[in-house]
Amino acid sequence: MANPVSMAEAARLWLLMNGGEVRSIFIRDFAVRVSIGIHDFEKAAPQRVLVNAELFLRPAPPPGSDDIAEVLDYDFIRRQVLALVEGRHFNLQETLLDGIMAICLEPESVLAARVSTAKPDVYPDCAAVGLEAFKLKTPPT
Repeated sequence: MANPVSMAEAARLWLLMNGGEVRSIFIRDFAVRVSIGIHDFEKAAPQRVLVNAELFLRPAPPPGSDDIAEVLDYDFIRRQVLALVEGRHFNLQETLLDGIMAICLEPESVLAARVSTAKPDVYPDCAAVGLEAFKLKTPPT
């Protein structure tokens, strides 16, 4: 049986067919300390959450110069995720993921985003427990 195409790969193909090019920026395994969880042991102290985000960008001409001001700088993801989690408790990963997704879809040049959160230290017999979402900013017509 052939491997099914992931949502991200299907979106990449759709963007390629409709825009002629697909570029994305990403942040991988960004370890953030977050107060998150519904269990008492999770509420005792902030825990490590791994954040992954891939932002699919609107096709654009190459930058005219080698200047960061001409492209979407991925530093904003890191800064805004840190601001999102600072001094706040999340009961659900869904709430955290939705907040990160909103951050990722905010820039005008972003067409779609794939975001995941994973809690690697919750259970000793699991590598991680997590959640992933893919969202188009504007559904295809």
